[in-house]
Amino acid sequence: MSLFRTVASNVLRQNKAFLPAVSVRHSSSSTNLKDVLADVIPEKQKEVVELRKQYGDKVVGEVTLNMIYGGMRGIKGLATETSVLDPDEGIRFRGYSIPECQDILPKGDGGKGKQPLPEALFWLLLTGKVPTQAQADAVTKEWNDRAALPNHVTTMLNNFPAILHPMAQFSAAITALSSESKFAKAYSEGAKKTAYWEHVYEDSMDMIAKLPTVAALIYRNLYREGTSVGTIDPAKDWSWNFTSMLGFENSDFTELMRMYLSIHSDHEGGNVSAHTTHLVGSALSDPYLSFAAGMNGLAGPLHGLANQEVLVWLTKVQEDFGGEVSDEKLKDWVWNTLKSGQVVPGYGHAVLRKTDPRYQCQREFALEKLPNDPMFKLVSQLYKIVPDVLLQQGKAKNPWPNVDAHSGVLLQYYGMKEMNYYTVLFGVSRALGCLSSLVWDRAFGLPIERPKSFDTPSFLKLVKK
Repeated sequence: MSLFRTVASNVLRQNKAFLPAVSVRHSSSSTNLKDVLADVIPEKQKEVVELRKQYGDKVVGEVTLNMIYGGMRGIKGLATETSVLDPDEGIRFRGYSIPECQDILPKGDGGKGKQPLPEALFWLLLTGKVPTQAQADAVTKEWNDRAALPNHVTTMLNNFPAILHPMAQFSAAITALSSESKFAKAYSEGAKKTAYWEHVYEDSMDMIAKLPTVAALIYRNLYREGTSVGTIDPAKDWSWNFTSMLGFENSDFTELMRMYLSIHSDHEGGNVSAHTTHLVGSALSDPYLSFAAGMNGLAGPLHGLANQEVLVWLTKVQEDFGGEVSDEKLKDWVWNTLKSGQVVPGYGHAVLRKTDPRYQCQREFALEKLPNDPMFKLVSQLYKIVPDVLLQQGKAKNPWPNVDAHSGVLLQYYGMKEMNYYTVLFGVSRALGCLSSLVWDRAFGLPIERPKSFDTPSFLKLVKK
């Protein structure tokens, strides 16, 4: 059988996109995530060893100068187990689409809710298997047990000046949590390389457990006059405790946060936050330092700050028109934006070539919970207008909305109006994907990442040859 047919056969067996119905692969009955992962890792390690042994010298892509000078777009150069972004289907977490995850993953409120638990998604990202409700609830309990912050981190957060951006505070707190790193301690004591993943797992579980408290302290200090975040309720899930510590008691907002924290968790390995975490981790920096580096990337306006830019633009549209606006006038506004050399925030994506499924599930939530909200109606109106304008302009490879076109509107509706803070929410969510990938990086024993670089004269000489 040819290499192509062998690979195609494996893809057909493993990728749910080719199956007529969702095939749910549940984990074993154990509710201990680490034990289940310990069973899965040797199988995957063997699979990768065999893959490299059989096909290690095969070419899987080509690199052009345009790719190199154009942000490495399209270069196949990373192995990321947790998710794959298909240009036409959108993100798939371990082979499952977002609608499939919403359907098959255990829900909040003891299974009675509509949105999947981030705990359940984390289990799926780590093991590749769909957890039971009991397994997802066991992760909730573990995170609740690990949530306490060391005093020095709390003191530091409480003493930051109000002028320090929420993301700078978030990154600094994560860096300071490095004092708790079990990986760093084990490495200094001579831990075996084969056990690295276990120590990274422990740090990841600890960090994810603590991030909502860190994020809530930042929010309360900046926007709620330093009022207390309260304590973790051991009977409640991760998202519920997070929204409660933020000061929101609306059950719909908690459901929104379960969805938000799930859909923003991972977007394969090449985005800035995921790649940076992977890169810094490849130097065997501990998970806290690695993830803090990823969060510094997320803080950039071309990554995590994008939803804030969308909201600023939408607010300006509303202010300029002073209420509802006709489709024709809105179309003229969009054209004027483009002709002035600006982009339409929230539209287009480096990889996707369709409406982002993360946008779509937020839209469905809004249609159910806030159909008459003026800002949502504006977003819906733009959804009808912008793609046609971008297609007519002819410059956009993807004229469809991405996740950022919607998320800020939902947060505003429920009273979280502090746009500077939105990227912190994104960061709490992104921990699920970045850290589950980091566990697998160490399970595979991936080496330090060090691609070869040339200067422009060297490239010129190379292509002339």
